[in-house]
Amino acid sequence: MTTRRKKEKPFEPGTVPVPGGLLDWGDPRHFHSWQDRPCALCRQATRMRSHSGEPAHKVCAESWIAANPTEARLGRFANDAQAKRRDTGHA
Repeated sequence: MTTRRKKEKPFEPGTVPVPGGLLDWGDPRHFHSWQDRPCALCRQATRMRSHSGEPAHKVCAESWIAANPTEARLGRFANDAQAKRRDTGHA
């Protein structure tokens, strides 16, 4: 009897940080505690994943954005989408 693991779907990315900026990867879905894979950029083992599931260290992704500002605008690596704020009417 084989057990199948449910494949996680990619999640919605937010904005791309400016070159030299830091990525906001606070969502726990960026971390896979059960599987190391080679980082797509440095080839060292990582449990971090981009929004699309691509293995990448956060610092490698930030360096890639700084080195490739034009390509970075296409959103290969992006911040977590921020929850929309509700207007409560308070000042």
